[in-house]
Amino acid sequence: MAKRLRSGFTTGACSAAAAKAAISALITGKAPESVEIGFPDNSRKSFVVHTCTLDGDTATASIIKDAGDDPDVTNRAEIIAIIQLQHRNNHEGPSIIHDNIQLFRGKGVGIVTKPGLAISVGEPAINPVPRRMIFKAIQEVTDQKLSVTISVSGGEQLAEKTLNKRLGILGGLSILGSTGIVRPISADAWTATISACMDVAKEAGLHDIVISTGRTSEKGAQHLLQLPEEAYAMMGDYLEFSLLEARKKGFTTIHYAGMWAKVMKAALKIPQTHVRNGVLEVAAAAALLARLGAKPPLLDLLQNSNTAREMLTHIEDTQQTELIHKVCMKAKNYAEEVTGTTVYIYLIDHKTKVIAHV
Repeated sequence: MAKRLRSGFTTGACSAAAAKAAISALITGKAPESVEIGFPDNSRKSFVVHTCTLDGDTATASIIKDAGDDPDVTNRAEIIAIIQLQHRNNHEGPSIIHDNIQLFRGKGVGIVTKPGLAISVGEPAINPVPRRMIFKAIQEVTDQKLSVTISVSGGEQLAEKTLNKRLGILGGLSILGSTGIVRPISADAWTATISACMDVAKEAGLHDIVISTGRTSEKGAQHLLQLPEEAYAMMGDYLEFSLLEARKKGFTTIHYAGMWAKVMKAALKIPQTHVRNGVLEVAAAAALLARLGAKPPLLDLLQNSNTAREMLTHIEDTQQTELIHKVCMKAKNYAEEVTGTTVYIYLIDHKTKVIAHV
């Protein structure tokens, strides 16, 4: 039986828990070992407090983020809240005001610099639901006038591993989470990011969108297309979702950049290209290549291949490279069937070179 994957907590939930710990320490004079906060679904969950210190009218508390079994770059990050029982001047950066609470971004939390996101330009990159969770957690303890600053230890470095710069979030991470819960290998997280990238592209006034299956494919497309950085949306394995989203958002031209296995899956009309959901069956790929005109001895080599990359090597070695163009055309036809608009296909190799484009 497959292991059941463990859920975890978002940076937003951890921020709210850290804020609850800090304000509890200020009001009671004692650092709590754990805190309980409310979630958007009206459930309540407990967090172990990592650190909590008092210094006059200021308390600092932190929570270590546990993302469960999700491969999240912020897993095990220290989320820190500093609370002062007074309002501060905005010389350290913009704040968000809610009732008597000022909310600031601290070190490791980004600021929004481009339109198209759920947060206005110039505001701390703390999303709407996390904001509400933070305010609610504090107001469960007090309604006094105060300021709260959310930081992430090492957040600037962690942000380099995310798409934040592309989205216009600079200086650190986003504090995220629409439910407070991280679902392992979350499809929702992927599709939300794809949609957000496209929103930023639309707000930048772009009519072209470039969807790629990964960083290597994206680099290949960037070298060739020279479009603004906002035009690029990494889609991972969510091919059909990305095509439909691009159509919904009204892009007139769609560019799809992928490596051989992913382009072959598009040619075979496999809508979700992760191996779990859309296994590239050698027999199906070989049959497609046969229909496209593969000749002996290539046919036998294709049928006995173990991977898509091996199939490509055999095609090149037997000098039947016209098949590569034909596979790209099949992928193009599928993408244009889905979108009803022009789609260009770029086949990228592992060195970011564009092998073919149609």
